[in-house]
Amino acid sequence: MSAVTSGTGRSGTSGAGAYAVTGILAVDSGGSGLRVALGSAGRGALGRRSSPVPVRTGARGIDPVHLMEQLVPLVRALAAETGAPPPTTAVVGAAGLATLSDALRAELPSALAREFGVRTTALAADAVTAYAGALGARPGAVVAAGTGLIAVGMDLRAWRRADGWGHLLGDCGGGAWIGRAGLEAALRAHDGRPGGSAALLARAEQRFGPLAALPGQLYPRPDRPAVLASFAPAVAECAQDDPVAGGILRAAARHVAESVAAVCPPGGEPRIALTGGLFALGDPLLVPLEDDLARRLPHALRTPAEGDALDGAVRIAAGLAAGALGLPHEETLLSVLPSG
Repeated sequence: MSAVTSGTGRSGTSGAGAYAVTGILAVDSGGSGLRVALGSAGRGALGRRSSPVPVRTGARGIDPVHLMEQLVPLVRALAAETGAPPPTTAVVGAAGLATLSDALRAELPSALAREFGVRTTALAADAVTAYAGALGARPGAVVAAGTGLIAVGMDLRAWRRADGWGHLLGDCGGGAWIGRAGLEAALRAHDGRPGGSAALLARAEQRFGPLAALPGQLYPRPDRPAVLASFAPAVAECAQDDPVAGGILRAAARHVAESVAAVCPPGGEPRIALTGGLFALGDPLLVPLEDDLARRLPHALRTPAEGDALDGAVRIAAGLAAGALGLPHEETLLSVLPSG
């Protein structure tokens, strides 16, 4: 697979000053909302704004109309606030891109061109922007974990991904997975079945009310994964004293480590970084995860993430504008689309 490069975002001059007036737009769209950065290729992000409303998905996948409805006022506010140049290069990192991108690919580049004058648009999976923010263009593996979970690995020639299949089919070890497992344990205790947790039952009733009404609260909601994930902190808080909750966190750690091992380059000294809000759950998840990673991948180096997914989108946009990105192209993970 070839590295993604593009020179269409460059200004008409040459030399180091050429990038100072080349505007870039970076977008991070995930389960917890939309984040936007506006800046220039020479100076990076000049300002950031966010919306707590996740972009809708429908029959054609991620909804480009809803994305633009949120994006336009954020970008206009940032332009007025920062004086950033109009963006000629845009990078949109989105959760679910690998399987939900048809409408974005068909409509978003032309919409960005009409609204902002964007000439180069790249679509990236949120795991790829997380990777770029955490490690840049170095071999390794990155986990992007929040409501869902996906792992990506890269050896400078090709990407590998594991999981990221959504809360019904996968995202094993992610926030929705942990929350659902915790609620199952609460319901087992409610019913008097084996494997239940009285501690999680008490937390669930505190959070949701009588559990007999929980299916009616949960099943019709379009933000069901986020609701499930909202119970994950309660599972972590119970983990030290409750063996069922502790077992859920250890199982989550095993799932995360399995995904990392599936994508990490087998040779050299690849780096591993963990990104996303899931790891704020702390030691009940991190201690067994670090042990499992050390056992499965003794050749890999654990490293703190240099930045987050929005930082990665900014890095990719700046690289595209400069014509020197150096990350592999892969249709469902990172691709550059015409804006006409």
